[in-house]
Amino acid sequence: MRDQKFKCIIVEDEPIAAGIIENFLLRNHDFQIIGKCSDAVYASNLLSTQDVDLMFLDLNLPVIKGFDFLKRIKNPPSVIITTAYHEYASEGYNLNIIDYLLKPIAYDRFLESLNKFRYARNAKEVFSEMENRDYLFVNFQRKKTKIFLDDIFYIESLREYVKIHTKVGVYDVKIPLSRIGEQLDKTRFQRIHKSYIIANNKIEAFCAANIIVNGKKLPIGKTYKELVNIV
Repeated sequence: MRDQKFKCIIVEDEPIAAGIIENFLLRNHDFQIIGKCSDAVYASNLLSTQDVDLMFLDLNLPVIKGFDFLKRIKNPPSVIITTAYHEYASEGYNLNIIDYLLKPIAYDRFLESLNKFRYARNAKEVFSEMENRDYLFVNFQRKKTKIFLDDIFYIESLREYVKIHTKVGVYDVKIPLSRIGEQLDKTRFQRIHKSYIIANNKIEAFCAANIIVNGKKLPIGKTYKELVNIV
C-alpha cells in the first residue's frame, strides 16, 4: 500500500465547484489537497514552490485561460480538466491530460478519473525501473508480460491505451503514450507523431511525410517534423 499521499491542487474560480472537488477528494485517503487557487497566477506560484502530483484545472479562468496556462508550464503535474464546455475535449487529450470531466460532476465519474490517475502513476513507477534494462514488464491480459525492447517495432496511442507492436505480437496496455516516452532511451526510440513512438533501428524507409516500420507507413506529425532524427 502507498505510504505517501498524492499531493493535489484545485484551480477553480467558482467556490461551489471547488468545494465539490474538495469534498470528493476528501473521500479518498490517498490524496492530499495542498492548495486551492482561483486563478492561474496563484496556481503558477504554488507549482513553483510545491511538488504537485495532480492538478484539477478549470478552463474558464480569469486572466489566463486553463489551456493557455497548461501550455506555459514547463514540467506540469498530471492534470484532470474540469469544465462545462465539452467542445474542448479533443484539445485536452492532445495535451496528454489524465481525464476530462464535464460539470456537473458525479462522484462515480470523478472516482473513475482518480483511478485513471492511480493507474498512470503506477505504470510510471513500473517504467521508471527499466532505464538500464533491455526489457520491460507490462500488464497484459491480467498478468505481467515481459517485452524485450529490441523486439519493439513501434508503439501506437489510442488515448489512455497503447498498442505495443513487437516481433512476437501486439500488446494492448492501459497507459498514456507520453508516460512510456518519458522512460524510453531517446537514442533507441523517438516520437514522430502525437500517436506514435518508433524504434530507430526498425526504420525501413522514410520520406518527409512518413516513416515505414515493419511494413507499416506511419505519419510524421507537423509539430514533430523538425524533431525527428533519422540517421
